[in-house]
Amino acid sequence: MLKKAAYNTGIFFWYLFSLLPFWFLYLVADLLYLIIYYIIKYRRPVVYENLKNAFPEKSEAERLKIEKKYFHYMADLLMETFKMVSISEKELLKRMRVTNPEIVDHYFKQGRSIIAAAGHYGNWEMAALVFGLLTEEKTLIVYKPLSNEAFDKFLNKQRTRFGSTLVAMKQTLRTIVALKNERTMIVLASDQTPVRHDINYFTTFLNQPTAVFLGIEKIAKMVDSVVLFYRIDVIKRGYYTYTLVPLIEHPKETAQYEITNAHVQYLDKQIKETPQYWLWSHRRWKFKPEDFNK
Repeated sequence: MLKKAAYNTGIFFWYLFSLLPFWFLYLVADLLYLIIYYIIKYRRPVVYENLKNAFPEKSEAERLKIEKKYFHYMADLLMETFKMVSISEKELLKRMRVTNPEIVDHYFKQGRSIIAAAGHYGNWEMAALVFGLLTEEKTLIVYKPLSNEAFDKFLNKQRTRFGSTLVAMKQTLRTIVALKNERTMIVLASDQTPVRHDINYFTTFLNQPTAVFLGIEKIAKMVDSVVLFYRIDVIKRGYYTYTLVPLIEHPKETAQYEITNAHVQYLDKQIKETPQYWLWSHRRWKFKPEDFNK
């Protein structure tokens, strides 16, 4: 009972905090950045190593500049995540603007379903919130459930309040098969780390061999879905655009791993252009090809 009371109290104060204006939340973010970076030093060795391996051609000073920008943006991202609990549809669409919404209807009118590959880049949570507003057709977001069931349930309620449906990773194929006769649009992560027993393929990502999921490719070929990339761009603090970029229109005509390489390399290119908006504190390279050749 005490645990439930503490949880409800925490959610209540989260909601109250989310009602604060963006300008105030960004002041908090500026302070939070100093705490995270200079005092707590949250995962700084992980970020340092990831940047060093991804950008060996850059100097220490250049990588340090990216590192600081990343941690500052991470503080912004945290505050924006708090705000999403109470943000209105009007405010959401003002801050996360789709550049080409017509592309969704273009493919749906052809009777095609859509798979959108997305990276942990920019405010992917805010983009997912807008996802359900793109069409009246069924929109699905594949996610990895949190270990805390109550907190997971709370976050999922917020993520789906504008029409999207969440699908746990383990239920993805089953859900897709059940909906194979319906037009759907589904978002899957392009840069999620597979668990060891699911690793079947390595590709080059950010200058190093990287284990990747083959789910996007398998699903696209199974139901002949158009493959897009769900590109998020940061325009200025708190304002974004996202663009649906066609990658593969006829997946059944592609070679093995062609779809996987296409969406991974698209994200790779975007990160290299503006690296501070990707999730560098993630332990992305836990597995090496040599570990599977023994």
